[in-house]
Amino acid sequence: MSTKFEQAIALIDEKNAQDLNREIENGKSMPKELLYSQRMTDCLLNHMPTASEALQIAVRAQHICRWEIARKDYPMTKAGYMNWRNDLKKMHANLTAEILESVGYDTDFIDRVKFIISKKAFKKDPDSQTLEDVVCLVFLQYYFEDFRKKHEADKIIDIVQKTWNKMSDAAHEKAMTLPFSSESLSVIKQALS
Repeated sequence: MSTKFEQAIALIDEKNAQDLNREIENGKSMPKELLYSQRMTDCLLNHMPTASEALQIAVRAQHICRWEIARKDYPMTKAGYMNWRNDLKKMHANLTAEILESVGYDTDFIDRVKFIISKKAFKKDPDSQTLEDVVCLVFLQYYFEDFRKKHEADKIIDIVQKTWNKMSDAAHEKAMTLPFSSESLSVIKQALS
């Protein structure tokens, strides 16, 4: 019989496998959020192989069922964006809590995972900071190149600076080892100068 942890990860993956949005990975079409969650786990375990169960679950569930709350349903303003992000965090935390309760985790553990997912104290809480680091590293490694090509230079520089400010020093070092294209690396260096 699988452990509570293995059951929780399997149930998170089952939810994310329902995403109708697709991405191609190694020539294979995959549900977007399932692929994202797997990339998050891979990055975490590469960055911190001794991560706690709570942190591993929070990282895997960070975007659980994200497609269910669409950005277009909120005003296209900064306040609308922030409300959308806050509603997503609450949904991710609550869905994860339901899964964890269903496999037998206790309330303290569930509350810890929900706290990490909320990222309310990411500059003060080491697990929350690590989750934020992983989010930023996965963005830079897998999504930045396409993002850079779709936006004006000023916006890219602003995004890089905001992303960098969220990261720990260890994540900064890791980010600079990622295989960026020469164009992306140039933009990143410009943003950080």
